[in-house]
Amino acid sequence: MNAIKSNVPDVLILEPKVFGDARGYLFESFNARAFEQATGLREQFVQDNHSHSVRGVLRGLHYQLKNTQGKLVRVARGEVWDVAVDLRRSSPTFRQWTGARLSEENKRMLWVPPGFAHGFLVLSETADFLYKTTDYYNPATERTILWNDPALKIDWKVEELGGAAPTLSPRDAMGTPLEKAEVFD
Repeated sequence: MNAIKSNVPDVLILEPKVFGDARGYLFESFNARAFEQATGLREQFVQDNHSHSVRGVLRGLHYQLKNTQGKLVRVARGEVWDVAVDLRRSSPTFRQWTGARLSEENKRMLWVPPGFAHGFLVLSETADFLYKTTDYYNPATERTILWNDPALKIDWKVEELGGAAPTLSPRDAMGTPLEKAEVFD
């Protein structure tokens, strides 16, 4: 496994070793020892989630104030533009975002540490998005940052939707602007 630092260094792009031939391919989507060797992190994942979405769906930007989750995310089918925003007030990258294209073709994964908001936009006709979390889902402490907050200036790659606006849940459409959001110390 190869770890690549993003422009927000705590967020890592991970490239697994893929073994392929004419029959197809095989790769380890997670191996605790390889993850620790590549990242220097020893994380315990407690929950796996699988999200299926259609083209143009934007999910996020989500985070939890308690039961703060680190997430190891990847795409099993399709393609997404994945985004993480640093919400740690004490961090030198506070309020900065980074993004990565994750797809079934590139097999890349993204490590999103605790203290970050996370979201993704589906660029393919459908996408199966898989993620491991370091703590359990706690809906009572989940918060949502406004996906298109002008203060963040996130490039969501919406031009790849051919001019269509992203499809949002009511909760995501009514997200909180970062300046009014609860963040981490």
